[in-house]
Amino acid sequence: MRGFRWPPPPDGGPRTWGPGPGGPRTGRPALPEPETELVTTPHGVRLERLVTGTGDPVTVFAHGFGNGIATTRPFGSGVTGRKVFFQFRGHGRSDAPAGPWNYLDLARDLRAIADLGGASRAFGASLGAGALCRLLAESPERFEKLVFFLPAVLDQPRGPVARERFTDLLEAVESGDASAVADVVSLELPTAVRNTPAGWSYLRQRLDQLLRDGLADGLATLPEQAPLRDASVLSAVTAPALVIGCAGDDLHPVEVAEQLAGALPQATLHVYDRPGVLWTERADLRERISGFLNE
Repeated sequence: MRGFRWPPPPDGGPRTWGPGPGGPRTGRPALPEPETELVTTPHGVRLERLVTGTGDPVTVFAHGFGNGIATTRPFGSGVTGRKVFFQFRGHGRSDAPAGPWNYLDLARDLRAIADLGGASRAFGASLGAGALCRLLAESPERFEKLVFFLPAVLDQPRGPVARERFTDLLEAVESGDASAVADVVSLELPTAVRNTPAGWSYLRQRLDQLLRDGLADGLATLPEQAPLRDASVLSAVTAPALVIGCAGDDLHPVEVAEQLAGALPQATLHVYDRPGVLWTERADLRERISGFLNE
């Protein structure tokens, strides 16, 4: 990878472990992170959870493949009420029951965390958006408001680029080679951010979590699956929804966001014109999500 090197420079910041904001940061040390808890779900899988904020309404946040609480927390930074973040099975400290798994398994994880926390609103990013779609296919009335960020798959499996990326990530994490993991994770960063203090800060945080907790083998077949057989089942969902897509994102084709918005009766679609919106459009993204959920 051009211009990339590992290990990072000494000012690559922060060296703490645990969930925390996952977007642009300086090289300054991070504040101590809140501790998470393990909760037992009705389907017998213990899931790692973090609850922040106070009062109602309650929003549950579902993360993407290979991500978790740390990378999902920034999406809730401007959202009022309580916010429930969690790790899907096979991620973080959550259980990894015998696999392989499918989107119905992920939907059960999401439903359990939402029910235990009394969530009336839901946010799903990438893999989490797929799990949310699967939950809604079973219970279209479950939530009062919905946000889908960079949906990656709906009724067709992911494309070859995404499958290769996730295979590379799983293999790198399994190897325990920090340099190999860094090579894959650094592709999440816009080119202009790599080899900057903010980029190294993000990379260190992701590697700390992935090398400490790993990723379960049960995740391996998920890129070959789709959450729905037919997207038309979402026509029964009447809750207002915000669907956010991005042009030029190979892992999250804008066509999927457009299809999802078309399948949801009360959806609003917003498409950013280039990838890396957590870095290039952070303020607008924060205001867009919080404005929709808080109104």
